[in-house]
Amino acid sequence: MHILVINPNSTASMTRTIEAAAKATAGQGTTITAVNPTDTPPAIQGAADGAAALPGLFRLFQQEVVEKGGYDACIIACFDDTGLMPLKRRSPVPVIGIGEAAFHAATLVGERFSVVTTLGVSVPVIEGNLAAYGFAARCGKVRASEVPVLALETDKDVSCETIAAEIAAALEDDKPDAIVLGCAGMADLALTLSDRFRLPVIDGVAVAIALAEGLRAANADRWAGSGRGTRVA
Repeated sequence: MHILVINPNSTASMTRTIEAAAKATAGQGTTITAVNPTDTPPAIQGAADGAAALPGLFRLFQQEVVEKGGYDACIIACFDDTGLMPLKRRSPVPVIGIGEAAFHAATLVGERFSVVTTLGVSVPVIEGNLAAYGFAARCGKVRASEVPVLALETDKDVSCETIAAEIAAALEDDKPDAIVLGCAGMADLALTLSDRFRLPVIDGVAVAIALAEGLRAANADRWAGSGRGTRVA
C-alpha cells in the first residue's frame, strides 16, 4: 500500500516530523510519502490561514493524486481538516483528515474526549468540524494551549510542558476518557503524554494511517470519491 501524506502548510521540517510519525505507525508493506506545498502559509492557525492554503493544497493534490496517481490513500495532515470535503468528493482514492480520524478514534476508546490544540484562533474551526461530523456531544471541550504551531518545531520541550499543563486542566475540569492532540506538529508527543497521564492521548496522523490501511483490508476503499478524478479547484 502507498499512502500520500500532505501537510497543507509550507514548513518542510514539520512535514518530516509528520512523516516520521506516519512511518512509525504504518504496517509492513505500507510505503509513506509525505509532501507539502511551497506556496501556502508556514502554519495554519485559524480560518484565514486555512483559506489561504487551499489553492496550493488543491494544486498539489491535483498533481500528485489525480494526475500522477499511484497512491492508495491520501492523508490531509492538518488538524483543521483543511480542504477535506472537496478533496473527498473528487478523489479516486480515500482521503482522510487527521482531525476526523482522531475524533473517530476518541469515540471508540471512551465516552467523552477533550481536544488540546495550539492557539485560540483554531478553536472555532475545530468546534465547527466537530459539529459537522456529529461529534460535538462527545467532546467535553476544545482547549487552546496557546502554543504556536511553529514553536512545536523550535521549542519542543517548553511546548510539551505547556500542552501537558493543558491536558492536566482538561482531566481536572472535563473528566474525559481520552485526549486528542489538535495539531499534526504534536504527533511525536502522543506516546510520551499518554504514558505520563495514563490514558489515551490520540495523534490524528497515526490514527489516519491505521484507518487507511483498515479501509483497504476491508475492501472499503475500492470506489472512493464521487468525482473519480475530477479536477479540484
